[in-house]
Amino acid sequence: MGYQLGLIGAGIDASRTPIMHEKEAQAQGINLTYKILNTDTVDASLEELICWGRKLGFDGFNITHPFKQEVIGLLDEIDEAAEKIGAVNTVKFDVSGDATGYNTDYFGYKSGLESQKGSDLSTVVQIGAGGAGSAVAQALKDSGVNDLRIFDLSAERAQAVAEQVGGTVIQPTELEASVATASGVVNCTPIGMASHPGTPIDVAFLRPEMWVSDVIYFPLETEFLKAARERGCETLDGSLMAVGQAAQAFEIFTGQPADSARMREVFASMNV
Repeated sequence: MGYQLGLIGAGIDASRTPIMHEKEAQAQGINLTYKILNTDTVDASLEELICWGRKLGFDGFNITHPFKQEVIGLLDEIDEAAEKIGAVNTVKFDVSGDATGYNTDYFGYKSGLESQKGSDLSTVVQIGAGGAGSAVAQALKDSGVNDLRIFDLSAERAQAVAEQVGGTVIQPTELEASVATASGVVNCTPIGMASHPGTPIDVAFLRPEMWVSDVIYFPLETEFLKAARERGCETLDGSLMAVGQAAQAFEIFTGQPADSARMREVFASMNV
C-alpha cells in the first residue's frame, strides 16, 4: 500500500515537511511520496488543488500559510479540536474522496513548549492571530499561560482568537508596553520568513529575562530570534512545532505512530 501526500501553501519550496514524512515512511517500510504545491508557482487556487486531490487519489494534504482558515469551507468534516481552534493544517481524504480537517499545529507547539522546562508562562504576548496563531494561542493557554495578550493587524482576528482562548486583545498603541512587561513573546506572523524578511516588533523592547519564540522554521534562525539571542533571551525556534505537527500528521495519514526523535534528526540534518 502506498500513500500520496502534498503540502499546499505560498512560498514553501524550502519546506522540510516532505522529507520528514518520506524519511519516516522509509524507516517504517511504508511507500509514501510527498509533493510541494507552492501556490506562488502553481497556477491553481486552493479550491482547485483540493478538488484535484480528491480526483487524483491523494491520501491527504498538509495546509500552511495563508490557507489554514480558508480551507475549512472546502471540507466535508472537521475534527472537534480543529473546529475549536478555527484552523486546519492537515486534510485527510477517505476512500470516497471526502475530506476531513485536523489541526496538528496545536499538538506540535504544545509538546515543544512543554519540552522547554522552566519557561515563565505568567504573561505572554502573541503577535499574529491567523491560522497558526489560533493553534498556538490554544496551546499556550492549555500549557498554563495565565495572561495571554494577542496582537494582530486585524483587530477582528485578534478578538476572535482572544475570545476563543480567554485572552485579551492588545491595541497597536499598547504593544510596546505589553512586550516590555511580558515574560514571553511569540511570533505567529510570516514576518521573518525568507520571503517576508524583518522582525514583527521593535527588538529594542526585548529583555534578557524573557523568552522569545518563533513558529517560522525557514530560516530556522529568524532575524527576530537572532536579535533576542543577542539580548540574552531564551529562544524557542520553529523546529519545535514543525516536527511535532509533522509527527501527528504522519499518524493521521498512515495510521502508524511516527518516531518523533527520528523525525527531529531528519529535520536537524537539513540545517544550513
